[in-house]
Amino acid sequence: MAEVKLDLFRRFGDLATDALGSHREEIDALNVFPVPDSDTGTNLYLTIAAARDRLREFTGSDWREGLRAFSRGALLSARGNSGVILAEMIGALLRRLIQATEEERTAVVFADALRNAANAAYAAVGEPQEGTMLSVLRAAADAAEACVEIDESARTRDVMSVAASAARAALARTQEQLPTLAAAGVVDAGGRGICVLLDAFETALTGRRPSPQAPTPHIPIPITAGLAGADGHALEPGGPAYEVMYLLDAEDGAIPDLRKRLQPLGDSLVVVGGEGIWNVHVHVDDVGAAIEAGISAGRPHRIHVTHFAEQLAGQAHRHATRSGRAVIAFAAGPGLAELFRGAGAIVIEGGPHRRPTTSELLEAITASGASEVIVLPNDAPTRQSAEAAARTAEDDLDISVAVIPTRSQVQGLAAIAVHEPGRKFDKDVLEMTATARHARHGAVTISNTRAITMAGPCMPGDALGVLDGDFVKVGQDLQRCATYVLARLIGGGGELVTLVSGLEDRDGELAQGVAAWLAANHPAVDVMVYDGGQERYPLLMSVE
Repeated sequence: MAEVKLDLFRRFGDLATDALGSHREEIDALNVFPVPDSDTGTNLYLTIAAARDRLREFTGSDWREGLRAFSRGALLSARGNSGVILAEMIGALLRRLIQATEEERTAVVFADALRNAANAAYAAVGEPQEGTMLSVLRAAADAAEACVEIDESARTRDVMSVAASAARAALARTQEQLPTLAAAGVVDAGGRGICVLLDAFETALTGRRPSPQAPTPHIPIPITAGLAGADGHALEPGGPAYEVMYLLDAEDGAIPDLRKRLQPLGDSLVVVGGEGIWNVHVHVDDVGAAIEAGISAGRPHRIHVTHFAEQLAGQAHRHATRSGRAVIAFAAGPGLAELFRGAGAIVIEGGPHRRPTTSELLEAITASGASEVIVLPNDAPTRQSAEAAARTAEDDLDISVAVIPTRSQVQGLAAIAVHEPGRKFDKDVLEMTATARHARHGAVTISNTRAITMAGPCMPGDALGVLDGDFVKVGQDLQRCATYVLARLIGGGGELVTLVSGLEDRDGELAQGVAAWLAANHPAVDVMVYDGGQERYPLLMSVE
């Protein structure tokens, strides 16, 4: 049961991120309420991508902790009004699943979870509006509850199918509920995002694309071009000029007073979270007052302020002033970080449980100032996050972004060694990609659990040899495992071996022993030894 639940949300995270990525531009184009800043699709996409990334990093066995990680990822990285509301919806839904007992019908639990998500979203918004993502989710919850009440044999997939269908019908009604949408000739952007997410969840449950029981509404392109401009005029006459967002460390009891202080300052107030960490979003004219309210309640951090009238003008300016080429690399240790920086890369440091999120990678791409960016993810999970960030940067900022498919740190080192900024972008990417692919890679590590591997059973403390991501050797001695892996790597030929020591080889004894073995058995092969400082792997190896 535990693995089924986590696997379900892993599938949902991937499907939802891909679906919102595909529909992001469409949803952005629909965005005319509450402020026509054309970013609802992007904000929903980045929020769900962050939740997916946090769940990917979870390696524990407790499915409840895994779901909490998913929820926390959404809360801490929520973007914009829609992203913050989505984070609250996700949190409330998952709390109900976590609290469920084995005796409860799963279908009933999911219907209750949708109801809790809808109620929590309404409660979080200062002035809830019908015809938005709130009413679309509420319609889904109504349909889900009716399904389990009418049919006691209903399954979870039935509940989610009915909920998704009801959401699509409710989306079509949003035009009738909000005059702003009717004037623009569009349905609600946030509501459209909810439909995309519910469809993704249905697909995660069934493996099939949903078959709508109600027709998906026609979604016209907005006819109100010019609502937002780069000429310094406000996006909405008379509306607040700034969007203020921050994370807040505060006691739960301080939040009612915070809402009371923020409510008169502007509109689009959303405060979500709990257990000491909150995400605050509000549109105001007085930025200082909004931040001071947070200081009175606790400790605001990661403060982000956007001036609506200058948002598009700022984007246009960034497009005009970007130039040159940048390389962004994920480094899994301080020594590796220095190696990448020495080669000219912008580095995001981390480790096995601290991989960069889509938002962090997008921020690095944006902050680089370059018109051409090459990303070295240097492990498989980070590659997916990098590709998501690349799509957003290319679409929103007109930056040319290439993600080199490096699956290991040593492949990244091989790729950046042949980087040449003076070459044409496509040729540089091609050369780096080819070099990375030709770099065969391996490693050694120490088992921390009892398990069955491709090389046989292992016990805690056993030495493990890794070849291209698979366990190929179980032994008692790290150096013997390392030379076994290296012998297989070099068996296919090669001129250069790279060895990178990790934290557990601080004195370099393991790397030196392997280098000595290489000199004795393959004297014609050059060897380079570096101190990488990476966790988990005492030695990384590659052959080129």
